[in-house]
Amino acid sequence: MEISAQDVMALREKTGAGIMDCKKALAETGGDVEKAVEHLRKTGILKAAKKADRPTGEGLIASYVHAGDKLAVLVEINCETDFVGRNEEFLEFAEDVAMQIAAMSPRYVKSDEIPDADKASQREIFIAQAKESGKPDHIAEKMVEGRMKKWAKEVCLYDQPFIRETEKTVDELRTALVAKTGENISVRRFVRFEVGEGIEKKKSDLAAEVAAEMAKFE
Repeated sequence: MEISAQDVMALREKTGAGIMDCKKALAETGGDVEKAVEHLRKTGILKAAKKADRPTGEGLIASYVHAGDKLAVLVEINCETDFVGRNEEFLEFAEDVAMQIAAMSPRYVKSDEIPDADKASQREIFIAQAKESGKPDHIAEKMVEGRMKKWAKEVCLYDQPFIRETEKTVDELRTALVAKTGENISVRRFVRFEVGEGIEKKKSDLAAEVAAEMAKFE
């Protein structure tokens, strides 16, 4: 069934959960708001949402250096206490996120961090492509909006499919860890270095190599 934006926003206001989490919960429960709330509670999303505003002053900086020393990542991941920051599952999550960044090359942590200038620039590209397709204006507009949503998911770490379990997003993985540890956990920032990036025109195969390396741990 089709889930309306009004229902999604109503559930979001009621629970504080993310838009996509609310939409999925409503889809799973046939649009029933109360059942959707229960679904969010059972999956741990509601618990995670309630902790989203809690300060995260502890954590660590995880690193990943690919074989050959031509690709490296540093990522800061925060939690509430040093106890969780030394937890084995938290450390594993940090390592996975570092490898995710190496393999998938996100530009931002989450969608609300995308600068308006970057959105406008990308939109211009999609508008030009839509015009070249020769489609009617109303269809071209839908094409642009669809491509913008897809682009945002590709460039935002939280929205990317987790490379080792592609049926889950990185944010869903994070949410599950929040529910398990009982603490707010967030990726604060990251930087990805690749030798020759911005200089060479030929696309590197390093990302594919990293993805293959991660597959070995499945």
